[in-house]
Amino acid sequence: MNRKSMQKLRLDRRLIRRPGWLSQAEIDSEIEALPDSTHKAITLGEAEDESGGGAGGNGPHSTH
Repeated sequence: MNRKSMQKLRLDRRLIRRPGWLSQAEIDSEIEALPDSTHKAITLGEAEDESGGGAGGNGPHSTH
């Protein structure tokens, strides 16, 4: 297996629990190296507002 393929498998959620696959220190360093994507996150309230749902919507649970 080449190096690029091994890098893709290193943090595979099925393999990460395998004994001896990665140490906790390696896992922590990989997680710290991930880019920050909090700017992409929205709250559930914002998601409902954008989709037209929420309390005043005409969805399936509406009382209109």
